[in-house]
Amino acid sequence: MDFALTEEQSAIFDMALAFGQEHIAPNARQWENDGTMPRALWQQVGELGFGGLYVSEEYGGSGLSRLDATLVFEALAMSCPSVGSFLSIHNMCGGMIDKFGSEETKQKWLPQLCSMEKVFSYCLTEPGSGSDAAALKTRAQKTNDSYVLNGTKAFISGGGYSDAYVAMVRTGEDGPKGISTVVVEDGTPGLSFGANEQKMGWKAQPTAQVQFDDCAVPLANRVGDEGRGFTYAMAGLDGGRLNISAGALGGAQAALNATIQYMGERKAFGKTIDQFQALQFRLAEYETRLQAARTFLRQAAWKLDTGAPDATKFCAMAKLMVTDTASDVANGCLQLHGGYGYLADYGIEKIVRDLRVHQILEGTNEIMRLIVARQLLAENR
Repeated sequence: MDFALTEEQSAIFDMALAFGQEHIAPNARQWENDGTMPRALWQQVGELGFGGLYVSEEYGGSGLSRLDATLVFEALAMSCPSVGSFLSIHNMCGGMIDKFGSEETKQKWLPQLCSMEKVFSYCLTEPGSGSDAAALKTRAQKTNDSYVLNGTKAFISGGGYSDAYVAMVRTGEDGPKGISTVVVEDGTPGLSFGANEQKMGWKAQPTAQVQFDDCAVPLANRVGDEGRGFTYAMAGLDGGRLNISAGALGGAQAALNATIQYMGERKAFGKTIDQFQALQFRLAEYETRLQAARTFLRQAAWKLDTGAPDATKFCAMAKLMVTDTASDVANGCLQLHGGYGYLADYGIEKIVRDLRVHQILEGTNEIMRLIVARQLLAENR
């Protein structure tokens, strides 16, 4: 068993880290204040090959593993968890189209997705269906040449900002078997957006409701088979949970790095506060917890890459463990900064706010516990 990264994986991490430190970190606070990110950023990201991380190379993707992708998102989150996580959602759409789309579908969407000429958003959650995603009500009525969509999606990262929306819609009966996946392009008649949500964190990425009012989408825009959309969505969430965990890990690591530096400069009672044993113990605890979370996350990614039968359980466990740990560590780092941690200038309070949602999206951590418990009980029957 080899826990070391390969030379290529180390290079991937270093490239993402360097890009983030140069192009994202200096602007993160301004983008948060603006409530959006410049479109030019994504062209640069696409040039690095980060627009289609696990899309096949024949369609313009990088063909990387899920483990490789976690390295990218961990590194980018060390500059800004909000920006890195937005990219992870775009990549989740690409992975779904690459895995389940027809040849025609892949040729139509993936080249521009991978280059990030077009930015994609993922639309599953609705005002009345979050954790109970199979209860979604957005209806797609089939006609001779199109699906006519009616309904509303909620909490959509990139709502009103992205160029295309991968939407789960109801084409058939109630429950998971009646759900299909379609791609809706920006500018389609009947597609509109709510006002930008005012959020606790992730302020740099626009978030809004996505509304469909007699929105006609060509039948050719369906991804995969009719009635299989919920299966595709759940498969996409395994990887999404790894990515969102990696983003939390990167944010917490950045908080810990900043805290160690701060404690070496801040003086109290005649010496720097990193010399107080009680505070050293806190640092040791945070370092241990982050290293354990990183190891577990990479094991879960390896299981997903190798098609292990318990991969879904491990992705859920990783999401639960890593995001809870990262949030705890970031909050503890704020405490070690004292009053300065509460100020925006030091960047810690932003990380605390950004990481809070990682415990909610891609399935709440309560749902992660449910997935783990159900599979554990099934394994022992």
